Amino acid sequence: MYRSHVHIVILGCGRVGSQLAHRLDELGHSVAVVDQDAGAFRKLSPDFTGQTVKGVGFDRETLESAGITRAHAFAAVSSGDNSNILAARVARETYGVDQVVARIYDPRRAQVYERLGIPTVATVSWTAGQFMRRILPLGAEDEYRDPSGTVILAEVHVGEPWLGQRSTDLGIASGARIAFITRYGQALLPDSETVLQDGDLVHCLFLDDMRQRVERVFEQGPDVEAS
Repeated sequence: MYRSHVHIVILGCGRVGSQLAHRLDELGHSVAVVDQDAGAFRKLSPDFTGQTVKGVGFDRETLESAGITRAHAFAAVSSGDNSNILAARVARETYGVDQVVARIYDPRRAQVYERLGIPTVATVSWTAGQFMRRILPLGAEDEYRDPSGTVILAEVHVGEPWLGQRSTDLGIASGARIAFITRYGQALLPDSETVLQDGDLVHCLFLDDMRQRVERVFEQGPDVEAS
């Protein structure tokens, strides 16, 4: 489970940006929200303890005012594809931010951006939860339980050691059954040739008493003792 408090910069204080800011702030993280329109910050409640910065999201002075040099993650969720991807590239390439996600309106651009090393989420599938899952490993998030509470369908965070590995190997090592994968905002049913990619959201089935084992193997990789 993810416990450490980190600094996160969010570009865009619309509906999604303000939701992200509040959720991260409530979890105790340090949050800075950037927007060109100072009026957008009115979407933040009086309880918000983070920082607001008026300015262009890909401007270095603006980003540095928002604390980009110490940021663990950057989310570009403004209303423009070009602004989002440009700001995301600056955060990744200029400031070396490890966890960067860009919101896009044109899903046809997703694979292009992914090749640039920028995970994206299309507007049709975008939620604050999607961002949380992509930058803050949170173990297993339950999506369904059978009436007895024994069998769980959950989205489980996949650690970096699994990237480039087959999904079937992940299932064998963890003991979980991979139900489907969300990639580029679309669901796919994995087969024996499916290889895990950066940004994949993996949904799997497992028994309730397997949770700790599943989370540990998914996070730490195929070489972890899964007993």
